[in-house]
Amino acid sequence: MNRQSSPSNRLTFGVLATGAGVFALLQSLITPALPTVQHAMHTSQATVTWVMTAYLLSASIFTPILGRVGDLVGKKRTLVAALIALLVGCLVAAVAPNITVLIVARVIQGIAGALFPLSFGIIRDEFPAARVPSGISNLSAVIAVGSGLGMVLAGPIVAALDYRWLFWFPVIIVAITALIAHRYVPESPSRTEGSVNWLGAVLLSGWLVALLLPISQASKWGWGSTGVLGLLAAAVLLFALWALVEARSRNPLIDLRIMRLPAVWTTNTAALLFGGGMYAVWAFLPGFAQTPASAGYGFGASVTGAGLLMLPMLVAMFVSGVLSGRLAGRFPAKAQLVSGAAFGALACSMFAAWHGTQWQVALAAGVFGLGIGLAFASMSNLIVGSVPAAQTGAATGMNANIRTIGGSIGAALMTSLVTGHLQASGLPYESGYTNGFTLLAVFCVAAALAALLVPNRARRVEGASPVEVAPLPQPERVRS
Repeated sequence: MNRQSSPSNRLTFGVLATGAGVFALLQSLITPALPTVQHAMHTSQATVTWVMTAYLLSASIFTPILGRVGDLVGKKRTLVAALIALLVGCLVAAVAPNITVLIVARVIQGIAGALFPLSFGIIRDEFPAARVPSGISNLSAVIAVGSGLGMVLAGPIVAALDYRWLFWFPVIIVAITALIAHRYVPESPSRTEGSVNWLGAVLLSGWLVALLLPISQASKWGWGSTGVLGLLAAAVLLFALWALVEARSRNPLIDLRIMRLPAVWTTNTAALLFGGGMYAVWAFLPGFAQTPASAGYGFGASVTGAGLLMLPMLVAMFVSGVLSGRLAGRFPAKAQLVSGAAFGALACSMFAAWHGTQWQVALAAGVFGLGIGLAFASMSNLIVGSVPAAQTGAATGMNANIRTIGGSIGAALMTSLVTGHLQASGLPYESGYTNGFTLLAVFCVAAALAALLVPNRARRVEGASPVEVAPLPQPERVRS
């Protein structure tokens, strides 16, 4: 297909960026408001955390599954369905009368996790080949900024209005975005033949839940508890069954041959490790800033003040993410991923050793933002450039999932270090944060080492974006 750059491409990108950006925003927007939600709905801290856990589990399940459905039935059609799910989830959350309904609403919102792989697939299908890397980099920058921007916006919105407006604003934006997507986003020019392997989907959902649930709840249940150990054992068993079913299926949900490609498994390994550092920093840096100085560290910042301290990170990640695609010819995706992970390691080391004043933390946050922007964009470009077009949705969906799994592991370990020993006042010791940020630096160093294993050059698949790619198995037949 002769794809030309046009105003319609810019409109398509605007729709994709808005939808994916709102979903990314909802990942962090509610986090600072959880104490407010707990008080307003007269529930316990343990129960209110399910507002985040339900969202995480739902997104982990639906991201790869609907990414694959998009490859089969059409990415535009599936994109609109995901936007409608996000709209319904936000509307239900905005009017939720109790915590149970709010948790159900978050499950519905999580369905829209598929917006990430679907958006990457549509860019690959519709944009001129030379513009695919920059399009993916720009979208990755929007997603990265959206994931952190919620921590900046939550405080002012809740203070000026009410926590329910954290969902009312997305309702308005997503409704308009879904209408424009239905009217103007073009449908996929080619689709994979086959059907969804529903047994594989059930097993995938099973091992993801069995893995992520105990990791996210381990600080409350105890790492040695029967619940945690039992679910982790179930995750191993279900993963083995899933791999066996997928390997024998004529229409696998996730083609394991694709996952074994050198450029794919090395990028996914780097995503797992870098995700461990990234999500843990997002989760714990605001808490560090809000710790009263009487604890011997921290700045006693408000929710809004802690969010503003994240601004250098957001600006840096957006700038580096946008520049990533434009520098692809001279600064290949592999080099960007290595550099991004190295910036992450440097920033976490700075957090650990150099956090006595707010400007020091802001500077380290800016360095971390540079790393996130480069890493996010390069991971997506490496995956998209390394798989057949018919596997774009499933492959990028799994990459996002693997990054989330890494984030859950990193956050859980950070929680254990920070909250394992508390002062008489109930506040964490400074050493908990120092040791935690040091561990995250190790995660990022390991991610850089994994990125060094990404193949430098290999043959390019027809229609792939102009980045380094690995040799591919025979792609599935597609129908035009």
